[in-house]
Order: sequence, then structure tokens, then C-alpha cells
Amino acid sequence: MFPAAWTDKSTGHRIRRLSTEPGTSTLYFNYSSFTPSGDYLIVSTPTCISKTSLSTFETTPIISISTPFKLLFTGRKTRTAYYSLQAHATQGYTAKTICAVDIDTGVSRVVCEVEKGNIQALNADETLLAGVDIDLPPDHPRIANLQISQPRDPRFDQVDFRAKWPDGTDMCYADAKEVGLDERLEAGIHMKLFVVDTATGIRRDVYSSTDWLNHLLFSPTDPHALMFCHEGPWHKVDRMWVLRLDQHPPAPVKVHEREMNMEIAGHEWWSHDGRTIYYDLQTPRGLVFWLASYNIITGERRRYHLKPEEWSVHFNSSPTADLFCGDGSDDTMVSHTKGATWLYLFTPRAVPDVAGIKAKNADQLVKAGYLESRRLVDLAGQDYRYEPNAMFSPNGKWVIYRSNMGGERHVYAVEVEKR
Repeated sequence: MFPAAWTDKSTGHRIRRLSTEPGTSTLYFNYSSFTPSGDYLIVSTPTCISKTSLSTFETTPIISISTPFKLLFTGRKTRTAYYSLQAHATQGYTAKTICAVDIDTGVSRVVCEVEKGNIQALNADETLLAGVDIDLPPDHPRIANLQISQPRDPRFDQVDFRAKWPDGTDMCYADAKEVGLDERLEAGIHMKLFVVDTATGIRRDVYSSTDWLNHLLFSPTDPHALMFCHEGPWHKVDRMWVLRLDQHPPAPVKVHEREMNMEIAGHEWWSHDGRTIYYDLQTPRGLVFWLASYNIITGERRRYHLKPEEWSVHFNSSPTADLFCGDGSDDTMVSHTKGATWLYLFTPRAVPDVAGIKAKNADQLVKAGYLESRRLVDLAGQDYRYEPNAMFSPNGKWVIYRSNMGGERHVYAVEVEKR
């Protein structure tokens, strides 16, 4: 185990270990993980949901849970952490109970019972949960026999994908995962996207498709704007879509249009003000790397170029969107680049007009730029099958991440400013 605090010798940045219990984990990089006032980070351990003070960095339990559970997200309006209980450790599309616990008192309540489906998102005013469901029993062979449906490897918090090339040699993890995703996509299972009223528990189906619907994410400010993805190998799908639930019927709007074979876009997230969607863009995959954005209000698009060794499994933005972070990668991931195992801080820089001469249609074109990088943490010992899922603290002073570098899974924070 790493010490409670130290300075990274390679970068000079101060790091704190926030967790004391092995197996402590943060949420996925784009999920709501903090209290509305920004004073606490909410994490899960094998047996409880805990809170970490972002002033003292002390982690204390909120509630102990003796049955299989999953921490889902925090409320943006109330000081509440939402979680699910189910009969089996594997979530899937099985029946589950959605609960909410008061972060300050530890008092828990049942929000609703979900007979079938996977709850993935909570809207900005905490009136709606959103989830996806399949038109098959969860144990039906068409879904149960897929590699993606197998139990998650607890070491990595995801399926340990395996696949072979035609000559019998093993694929690297990233390629094997693509095979598993493609297998699920090609199954063509009919799905429904639904919402549940948190006051009444009433479910309402809002969209259906034989596309693989996944990664639901409500706007942090607009309770009616719901982003979702068409899951699968990114070069085969138009991944990112937005539904407005106040439209009847809701009509999905595509966030990004692919223009070349093997172009990929994904690992999307909302800006903190809910106006912009950011995402990883590669034109083509593994060769040219961008951090792209789309303003859903104005339609403005931006693309920031970055070097292959700066590409990260996930990116994230600071509360004021003047900085980005990335959790790096190893040579088995998409970029297949050596020396990329760093937690990065990025400053966006715009490409200026040549000689101050502006094109007449400049405002209608994609605005170009690049990311200026600074290394925060040396992650050379990270097994990237366990994704660091970096995120900024609400005050923008720390980047929080999870890591298995010490042999055990823990949560850490690195200070953005170097002392």
C-alpha cells in the first residue's frame, strides 16, 4: 500500500491516498460522484458506501450493506447517494431495489422496485431515473451466453475479455474486448430505454431499438436532456445521441457524424454547465487523436489535437472547462503507445487565424486547437484493465483517480498545482 501522502518523484506533484480499505473504488469517470456543495466525494468499498471529506481527506462510512449492492451516483439537488440491491452480485437486467441514503445521517430509504432492467442515470432535479431493458429474460441464451454477460473480474471491475486471432494466438485485451462488444452488437436484441418517476415508482418506456442501448447520462443542469449511446465497436456505430424527454415522442439527435472508415468517437461526458458534450475522437482509430466537443445550444464544434502518447482511456473537464485531465494508457490499449502510462493535465490552446485573417465561414466550421500537456502522476505500475477514471474535484484543485498500482485497489487524489 502507498503511504497516506507523498510527492511523485517524476512529476513533483503531491498525491494523497484517500482510502484506507483495499477494494475502495470511485464511480465511472462521467457519473455524479460528489455532494451538491462539493464537500464530499462518495466512494464504495466491498461492504459499504463511504464519503471522503475534500477538506480533511478523511474517509468515513455512510452505510454498511450486507447484501450485494452497487453504488450508482449522487444526487445533484440533495445530499443523497443512490445505490441498488439485487439478489446476485452481477447487475445485468435482473430485478433490483433502488435505494437512497442520506450522506449526513446514513438513513436509507427505498426509492423504487425495478422488476427488470439496468438503472444507469438520475436527472438533474432527481425526479427521474433512467435505465435500459431487453425484451428477453436475463437468462435467455441469446444474452446469457455472450462474453459481455459473464461476471465481471473483481480485479478490473469489468469482464476479462479473451479472444484469439485465426492463427490461434491471443489477442491483446483491447482487441479481445472489441470482439466481445461486436458479438453483443450483432446479437440484435430488442431493447427499451425507460424512465422511472422517483416519487411514484412508475416506469415509462420512452425509446426502443435493436441497437445496443447503453451509457445513459442525464444533463447535469437540464432534467429533460438525456444522452445515451449505441454501444459496440465504435467504428461500426454512430455512438452518441441525445433525447429530449419533454418532446413527444422523443426523437434522438446524433451528436457526431462519422466521415471516414475506422473513425471512432466515444467516452462522452457533459460539461458541468450542461451546454457541451465532450468526447474522444480518432480519425482514424489509433492514428490521429482529438478531444472534441459539441455545444448543444449553439451547435459550435471544437477539436483539440493531442499526441499518441497523451491519448487517455478517459478524459474529463474541470468545473470551469479551462482544463482537462486524462488517465493515460498502456501499450495494449487503443493507441498501442509505449510510455503513455501517466495521469495528465491538459490546457486547451486555440489555433489562431493566419495573420489575423478570418475566413468568412469560420463560425460555421470546426474550431481547431491542441492540448498542452503536463504529467501529474506516473502510472507505470497500473494494470489498465482497471481504468483510473480520473475526475476533477469540484473546486478544481485536485484530480481524483483510482489505481491498482500498489497491488490493491485504492482511491487517490493528486494536486493540480505543483508546490
